[in-house]
Amino acid sequence: MNSEQKNNDTKFDRSYLEMARVWSKNSYCKRRKVGALIVKDRMIISDGYNGTPSGFENICEDENNKTKPYVLHAEANAITKVATSNNSSRGATLYITDSPCMECAKLIIQSGIVRVVYRNKYRITDGLDLLERAGVKVEQIQL
Repeated sequence: MNSEQKNNDTKFDRSYLEMARVWSKNSYCKRRKVGALIVKDRMIISDGYNGTPSGFENICEDENNKTKPYVLHAEANAITKVATSNNSSRGATLYITDSPCMECAKLIIQSGIVRVVYRNKYRITDGLDLLERAGVKVEQIQL
């Protein structure tokens, strides 16, 4: 890959990561708003943000400001959304505002996503460790 192609890829990575950040604003969660995009062949094939399942109240935290156990993470929402479409996430890149947890890392691996680009590293890194063990390319980009 020549330097012009690499610069162009970096430009797109930053743009998709910024779009994931903007998408995170749709979340009703107060403690942390997370956004995700699944991109394949430079086409967004799915998106997601953290929140409650369809049909539930849009309140993510309980009275003690703890996240309710049934809140879905942004990457889980994006992966389940693409699963109900005619698209395939096999070979795609996931752009996400925060690094994935262990449970989401398992979904990422099983969905065939080959690359994860994130902005903020979460304090617990077991999800990143699992992705790397599975051969998923992981990259942090600061905006």
